[in-house]
Amino acid sequence: MTQRLTYPDVVQMAVPVFVALILAEFLWIAWRGRGGRYETRDALTSLIMGAGNVAVGIALGFVTWRFFMWLWQLTPLDLGHGWWVVALCFVLDDLRYYWVHRFGHRIRWVWASHVNHHSSQHYNLTTALRQTWTGTFTFMMIVRAPLILLGFHPAMVLFCGGLNLIYQFWIHTEAIGKLPRWIEAVMNTPSHHRAHHGRNPRYLDCNYAGVFIVWDRMFGTFVPELGEDRVDYGLVHNLGTFNPLRVAFHEWVGLIRDVIRPGLSLRQRLGYAFGPPGYSHDGSRDTSDRIKAQHLARHPEDAGTPGFEAPRPPAE
Repeated sequence: MTQRLTYPDVVQMAVPVFVALILAEFLWIAWRGRGGRYETRDALTSLIMGAGNVAVGIALGFVTWRFFMWLWQLTPLDLGHGWWVVALCFVLDDLRYYWVHRFGHRIRWVWASHVNHHSSQHYNLTTALRQTWTGTFTFMMIVRAPLILLGFHPAMVLFCGGLNLIYQFWIHTEAIGKLPRWIEAVMNTPSHHRAHHGRNPRYLDCNYAGVFIVWDRMFGTFVPELGEDRVDYGLVHNLGTFNPLRVAFHEWVGLIRDVIRPGLSLRQRLGYAFGPPGYSHDGSRDTSDRIKAQHLARHPEDAGTPGFEAPRPPAE
């Protein structure tokens, strides 16, 4: 194996830039009177969630690192540290992010960790900081294992993940409209990510990309932001609280309560843990597929339009 090179902690280096951009966005909105909205309690909750994510990373980062280094000792492959290797790692890690993000919306165990990022009813740069405190416990680090086994050094993989996270910061804004068509075709943009944060039936489970929106176009999960269907931010059932502890843990509490409720079969318990968000053994709750089907039952004219192209199960 080649000697490990030192990769900078780019996320830590970017923090002053994050702060400056948040201030700039706030002043822009105050001056122009459009481009989003800041609510003090909401923004403060997002900042606390971001600080908690950093603290958890410091406390538990060794778990991921030791797992990655164990994999590194297993693989006979070593691609080195050339610029093209870093570039390839960045692209492949973004593909990895797409699938982890998609799992985060389709598997409740992962959604329990990711849900807090969607809990704000506003969309501004502080929303980007509303990050999970429990990501380690989803074990999604396993999805990065193929990169390391293919010969990408763990430090490089984490470095590319940091670059990915930095890129995603600026797309959490309403102050930037649609960009030139060629950019919108290839890259994840504020417009694409606004749709991802929508609770409208049209926008549920779309635009999982981190950097390259081409993954969504390839795998059939792309939905454009439409002017006639303005994005409504937040959760299908909003929390109604700014308490960071509830934001961070409410879905885990609900998941555990569902799994341990009496009278369920093993399959039903597994459904509550690993089925899609909204799964219920008795059909009393709505998954995103069912919400879309119910919308089409009320608005059949939307069938075949973006977000409603795929056939959905009948609404009940």
